[in-house]
Amino acid sequence: MPAVGADALLPEDARGQSVVTGAAWEPGGQRHGARTRRGSPRAVLITMRPKQWIKNALVVAAAGAAGALGRDDVPVRVGLACLAFCLLASGIYAINDVRDAPEDRLHPRKRHRPVAAGQLDPRAATVLGVSLGLAGLGLAALVRPLLGVVALSYAVLTVGYTIALRRIAILDIAAIAGGFVLRAVAGGAAAPVTLSRWFVLVVTAAAVLLAAGKRHAELRRTERAGGEGRRVLARYGAGRLRLIIAGAAAVALFAYGVWAFAGSDVDGIPWRPLTLIPFAAALLRYCALIGAGGGEAPEDLLLGDRWLALAGGTWLVVFALGVHAAG
Repeated sequence: MPAVGADALLPEDARGQSVVTGAAWEPGGQRHGARTRRGSPRAVLITMRPKQWIKNALVVAAAGAAGALGRDDVPVRVGLACLAFCLLASGIYAINDVRDAPEDRLHPRKRHRPVAAGQLDPRAATVLGVSLGLAGLGLAALVRPLLGVVALSYAVLTVGYTIALRRIAILDIAAIAGGFVLRAVAGGAAAPVTLSRWFVLVVTAAAVLLAAGKRHAELRRTERAGGEGRRVLARYGAGRLRLIIAGAAAVALFAYGVWAFAGSDVDGIPWRPLTLIPFAAALLRYCALIGAGGGEAPEDLLLGDRWLALAGGTWLVVFALGVHAAG
């Protein structure tokens, strides 16, 4: 990740004053600088977004789907790769929070983020972000140089999304999907194994589903509040987003079915095809939650909905049994 000067990332408040000295402003113009701290451990941890680390489990899943986790030191390399992406992602979150602080203060949920709420100094958040990002890139390169390249590509894509791509319809969804695909590629590079094209297609389609679901939830929230959302939302519309969601779900289900039935039975038991049942259940449940207005924070759905968790847990158990039987 390129080193960025802290001053270049510090946001300006509504009165044109730098939010450097600990003085932050609420949307209504009230100062809450008295609550600002250089950065308590809790504020730092929240800024790192540990709940988001669940997305990096895809690094492990990719190697597991290729049946490589039981080989030699593969679990160690894949585990370190997952840790590297957690560090890298947390670093990018911290830098993004500094850049997006003025906008976050107007958001009903994001205004509670430590930088936006004045609980973490922007300079401290910038140092945290750069340090974590460099640590993640360094660890990835130590595991394997190719993994370092993948991690750098992920960082460039994510920063590009924050700076420009999130404001461009379709490209914003493509960028989010690309981040998930690079996580899967990272798992293959760390192992190293060649990932099935069908598996990569499943990841891509599922990522498009998650991204379109986020936009759909944002659009519904802004419509209910009667306010203005991000400009990119107006270029979609609820109907177009629902079409993207339905198409992505269909592609994910079809690609997963092809991948699952391409596997061989083990002792007469079709383990891979059996995983299609909980996979389809989880996919349909997620689509139902999106239809009900959820999805703006995918990690909250994945961790908070018991039926989705049950379907995901069942998939994991059946898949693990199949890998164990084949080993």
